[in-house]
Amino acid sequence: MREQFLRMAVVLSLIAVVTGCGYNDFQRLDETTKSAWSEVLNQYQRRADLIPNIVESVKGEANFEQETLTKVIEARAKATSMQVTPETLNDPAAFSKFQQVQGELSSALSRLMVVAEQYPNLQANQAFRDLRVTLEGTENRIGVARGRYIEAVQAYNVLARQFPTNLTGMLFGYDVKPSLTVANEAAITTPPKVDFGVKK
Repeated sequence: MREQFLRMAVVLSLIAVVTGCGYNDFQRLDETTKSAWSEVLNQYQRRADLIPNIVESVKGEANFEQETLTKVIEARAKATSMQVTPETLNDPAAFSKFQQVQGELSSALSRLMVVAEQYPNLQANQAFRDLRVTLEGTENRIGVARGRYIEAVQAYNVLARQFPTNLTGMLFGYDVKPSLTVANEAAITTPPKVDFGVKK
């Protein structure tokens, strides 16, 4: 009887220690980051799905700058060919590569939209205008999803770094997660250079 009581006391003590040291919080915040990450991926996929329609609309403009169009097509191909799994969140190199290819696609799309401003026929095309509005809305959704993911990772990483929950994190393998960053802020804030010299 006494041994059963001791075992029960040990089990209850362990439960108290584990729950008091953030184990349940790690579970909750880990799931929150995964959910937020899924939404980021959903919005990036939504953008990738819009690009073929945008490209087709732009192809209808006879003199459109082909180099710009080619860069968008190549950037989309690169972004959609990258395999992203839940493990990507725990692999800083893969996570950084993912950010890089998405940044390249954002940059290529931004340039395409700047170049498109110089083509009145394209601007008058209702289908292109609708696609542009949809793309802008998607870019806003990407921004919101990224912001939520950053907040979720911040809450998780605070738990993973602070004492005593950092001990629980080490014990159960809850490492700090990488967050989304702007790889080259200077390049993003600099307007793309567009040469409208000679149209073929």
